[in-house]
Amino acid sequence: MVAFTIAITVLRKTIKLNLTFQKFVIKPIFAVAMMGICSYCSYALLSGIIAEKLVTILSILIAVVVYTLAIIALKVLSKEELEMLPGGNKVYKVLQKLKIY
Repeated sequence: MVAFTIAITVLRKTIKLNLTFQKFVIKPIFAVAMMGICSYCSYALLSGIIAEKLVTILSILIAVVVYTLAIIALKVLSKEELEMLPGGNKVYKVLQKLKIY
């Protein structure tokens, strides 16, 4: 935590980043909490029904989907950040058509 604080402080001072606490701390923590809860619940619900290895893989896939949707719904990434991702232009166009961004 100390290293994170020092790194963010240095970045803000040297390259004049506009890093808001809500965008880079609160929203990602909320997305991680949603992902963790969904992953835990899916594992708990499926663990007696399906083989343990398959349950683990399914829970991880569910966690990835939930986290991705949470990041999109909370608008953690800006248009420019989305476009920097591989295939980001296509993703942004789809999100625009869905009126999310």
